[in-house]
Amino acid sequence: MKAIAQNSFGDVDVLSLQELPDPAISFDQVLVEVRAAGVNPVDRLIRLGYAKDTLPHHFPLIPGWDLAGVVRAVGPAVEGFKPGDEVFGYQRKDHVQHGTYAELIAATERGLWHKPAALSFEEAGGLALTGLTALQALRKVGVSEGDTVLVHAAAGGVGHLAVQVARALGAARVIGTASPRNHDYLRSLGAEPVSYGDALVNNVAELVGGDGKVDVALDCVGGAALNDSPALVRDPARIVSIVDTNVLEIGGAYAYAKPVQADLEWLARHAESGELRVTVQQTFPLAEAAEAHKLLEGRHVRGKIVLTV
Repeated sequence: MKAIAQNSFGDVDVLSLQELPDPAISFDQVLVEVRAAGVNPVDRLIRLGYAKDTLPHHFPLIPGWDLAGVVRAVGPAVEGFKPGDEVFGYQRKDHVQHGTYAELIAATERGLWHKPAALSFEEAGGLALTGLTALQALRKVGVSEGDTVLVHAAAGGVGHLAVQVARALGAARVIGTASPRNHDYLRSLGAEPVSYGDALVNNVAELVGGDGKVDVALDCVGGAALNDSPALVRDPARIVSIVDTNVLEIGGAYAYAKPVQADLEWLARHAESGELRVTVQQTFPLAEAAEAHKLLEGRHVRGKIVLTV
């Protein structure tokens, strides 16, 4: 099969199109023909080696944890899928080597679900990791009916889905930080936009009214956004970060996406109903993965970048 792989850690030039052996599947695995693979900030960290002390890495290393595709074969113990099924999923494994930037992947059943017909392969390929991150983070701090939720970096990959997930969980208001060029976009998702920066606390207080506080803050960027969050929420226990473990020191929660099949089903159901849509800013052919990483590193992506296979 053809795959994007790296033989060392480093800049985008370590990514190359290689011919590698087709994966074999175990008894409880699913062989998926990948049609689209989401490109996520974690892929950059993997490429650079930032996670090498946390997860075992092996070369040649195929990046990528997001996918959408078609089932080619299933192991004898697999119950939920059959050849020909269209699927999407989040394929984080205990060892980093066999990722989704490839024509084929031996996928875990727990990290797959049936692709919603309402989404294209490109949209579904960008849904799983960021959608699970948003859903699990917001559930971790108990978002429910009537809450006012603040999403930092609301136009990004996780952020734009978090806006929609919060509404689906019952939030009465969702406020999203973004640059002015993304304010109309956030309104189209059902969020009230606010500019980030030194005046963020005052800007949010004016928008919210009353005591100037929100119920929940979801941090998708870290740094100043996280530092400002205690002044923005009524209870610091309802601050959740997906990027900065320092949130634990201020009494908040840290969230890291887990491949939970029931949560993938939740995302698919809400995508099918139209409550959840995935914005794909740009697609790249598999061979141009390095160019996709360059765009990602510019940190001005609206929604998702996706590789087509």
